Amino acid sequence: MHASPAITAALLLAAAGAVATDGGDIESSWTFNVYLDDSQIGYHEYRLIEQQDGLRRIEANARFDVRFLFINAFRYRHEIEETWSGNCLTEVQARTDSNGKKTAVKGSLTESGFLLELGDDERRLGDCIMTFAYWNPEFLKADRLLNPQTGEFLDVDVQPVDTDRIVVDGKDFAAECYRVTARQVDVRVCYSADDNRWLALESPTKGGRTLRYELNT
Repeated sequence: MHASPAITAALLLAAAGAVATDGGDIESSWTFNVYLDDSQIGYHEYRLIEQQDGLRRIEANARFDVRFLFINAFRYRHEIEETWSGNCLTEVQARTDSNGKKTAVKGSLTESGFLLELGDDERRLGDCIMTFAYWNPEFLKADRLLNPQTGEFLDVDVQPVDTDRIVVDGKDFAAECYRVTARQVDVRVCYSADDNRWLALESPTKGGRTLRYELNT
């Protein structure tokens, strides 16, 4: 499952339909439809930029709206920009509005480690850290991951799930799936067995419901 960083990046770009810009960077994008059980509640969009200097930038935004009896019962907005050198995070800025609760997280790599800022709180993490970067299967190798929504640096456990095939956007795929767990995190993420493309994600929510991501293929 696990490819080298260069191979992983190439597969991601090929899967997302990469295009070259006038400046020589390579850009690609992909969108996940987001469901609560079987009802579509929003989307999560990603844009990956492979820069000429070898750095990678990922920009993403999510918008969820859960309605009940014509009332917007839950509203979620999330925007994030990350910069990566290989599989090491060098910079992050994230803004989240979860039903009115707003958080802002930012950080950057310094000579003494990754400096994370959450409001007035500052924390120093390791020299090479990763977020829950579902778009990059290499994150599955990490023992600890940064949650950019909360600023928590969490111990994680990753276990393969016995899955051969999944259906995404009405299409059947050979897939490899993994369960990723941490404090207040319980996610199953699936990748194409052919090219490592991120295909789907699901997580249980309060009330016994399931939040699902499906790649818009």
